Amino acid sequence: MRLTKRIRHRFGISAPRMAVRTQLAWYWRCLGLLILVSVAFALGTWIYDAGRRFSGSGHGELEQEVKRLRDSVGKLQSETARLRAVSDASESRLKIEQSAQRQLVSQVKLLEEENSRLKEDLAFFENLAPSGDGLSINRLTVRPDALPGEYRYRLLVLLGGGRKNRQFQGSLQLVVSVQSQGGDGMIVIPDPAKPDNAFRLSFKYFQRVEGTFRVPREVKVQSVQVRVLEQGTSQARAVQSVDLS
Repeated sequence: MRLTKRIRHRFGISAPRMAVRTQLAWYWRCLGLLILVSVAFALGTWIYDAGRRFSGSGHGELEQEVKRLRDSVGKLQSETARLRAVSDASESRLKIEQSAQRQLVSQVKLLEEENSRLKEDLAFFENLAPSGDGLSINRLTVRPDALPGEYRYRLLVLLGGGRKNRQFQGSLQLVVSVQSQGGDGMIVIPDPAKPDNAFRLSFKYFQRVEGTFRVPREVKVQSVQVRVLEQGTSQARAVQSVDLS
């Protein structure tokens, strides 16, 4: 009975299941293992190379890239400095040209004014009677100048035809009538006690006179009288006034 139960238990329905497995040859197993080892080696090599690029082992390539970038920055800085120098030079030349242009405009203006005065003088002499005699003051103008209290005067002193062979020697004197809070007054320029060579006159036919004088800022100039004094005398040989009030 026991033997029969053992046989049933081993080979019967209730017997344990058996798995059927395919048996691989040893050389196939070696080939598979070799493939796995090769793949692992290749993967390890790739990981090592990648690690070199991003780790200290690839620092040389990084330094080369940094050096290339530095060289590029240096070239850009040099080019920027060159362009800045060109720009500064152009700006400097432009300023010089503008300054020269302003000077030319100023010179042209002065020449135009001088030309205008010469034309006026020419017209005056053309209309002047040749038989006139004695001294005369012509074309007298007095105008405020650039600075406060400063005035510019212009005039023409003419010697008549009856004294062609004589050189006139004398001086110019300005008598300025002024008004201030203290009342009216007169200022004589130059001071009779202090002769000024700037007011000397010396000519044979005519002399153009131009100059400036100053008065205190707080006074108002009413009129200016111009006197021509001959050397050795205190009496005016010619007098002319202009009203500024």
